Amino acid sequence: YTILSKVHSDRNVYPSAGVLFVHVLEREYFKGEFPPYPKTGEISNDPITFNTNLMGYPDRPGWLRYIQRTPYSDGVLYGSPTVENVGKPTIIEITAYNRRTFETARHNLIINIMSAEDFPLPYQAEFFIRNMNVEEMLASEVLGDFLGAVKNVWQPERLNAINITSALDRGGRVPLPINDMKEGVYVMVGADVPFSSCLREVENPQNQLRCSQEMEPVITCDKKFRTQFHIDWCKISLVDNTKQVSTFQEVIRGEGILPDGGEYKPPSESLKSRDYYSDFLLTLAVPSAIALVLFLILAYIMCCRREGVEKRNMQTPDIQLVHHSAIQKSTKELRDMSKNREIAWPLSTLPVFHPVTGEMVPPLHPDTYDNTSMPLMQTQQNLPHQTQIPQQQSAGQYW
Repeated sequence: YTILSKVHSDRNVYPSAGVLFVHVLEREYFKGEFPPYPKTGEISNDPITFNTNLMGYPDRPGWLRYIQRTPYSDGVLYGSPTVENVGKPTIIEITAYNRRTFETARHNLIINIMSAEDFPLPYQAEFFIRNMNVEEMLASEVLGDFLGAVKNVWQPERLNAINITSALDRGGRVPLPINDMKEGVYVMVGADVPFSSCLREVENPQNQLRCSQEMEPVITCDKKFRTQFHIDWCKISLVDNTKQVSTFQEVIRGEGILPDGGEYKPPSESLKSRDYYSDFLLTLAVPSAIALVLFLILAYIMCCRREGVEKRNMQTPDIQLVHHSAIQKSTKELRDMSKNREIAWPLSTLPVFHPVTGEMVPPLHPDTYDNTSMPLMQTQQNLPHQTQIPQQQSAGQYW
């Protein structure tokens, strides 16, 4: 059901089309190609990361995926080869990066995809396991336990793991780092016999109603998985390729394989030269010429057509100029005369004065203060040194 192999230089592997392929990139193998640890006697635990790509291209083929959680864990290449890739050797370049010494090591993995005689299997079921991550499910022991549980429920003659896809690749959300939550994984398996009655229990109206209400359906064979795998039975997909119709879901979920967009064709090296002179004229010369014309027109209006005071006086009648000059001269004389008036400041303008004696404090204003706005008559009725006699009150009343 799966092919496991270790990393070797220019290794050839022979996966089958339509069957899950797993290739482990072990850190222990690459440690020997990097310099030894600086401290003798200590075990080397350098952080190592991997980069995988198709030879001559920046990325991997559409059917092949790669995952490595941390620089201290092994990397895994996994996927399900398609029939279209049969007979085409696929060379994957594997580059290991030592994050301590910044050195690299490169190996080639040659994938020769073979055609499977017993494939495709007509009956396929996809399970969603909530308590697993994709790298945990790719382990041979865990995947073997899951296939064993499915075989006990389904009872097929042939059972293969077709593909494994992380829930994050299906639009799932990253789980919160609490209570050791998992992201979930989709596992598709294929068999040669129709679905068992246990798997078809999800089609019952009662279970479909419970799923629509976000409740767990009642499945009799769930206890055979519950000890190790928590399956979301509302997300199971049963596909019968003999009828080309899904028996449970109207929309058939994909297998997690990216569509093949064909080979990349880079542009030709002999590109035609392009003349940018016309673009220059259109972008810079024309706007600059328009701006220059507008500047000249504005300069002519502002400088060459100024009238000025002399021209205004020449166009004004003499009698009007004489009247205007006489008005300005009279106004100036009146202002000079008002500044020379000497009038005592009213008591109300003093900052402090005695209310009985009327003792005056010299004003704070200097002699040169402009007193044109001062009233001509004082509004203070009580003269200096004048005492106000209180009014007589009626007998028996005191204030």
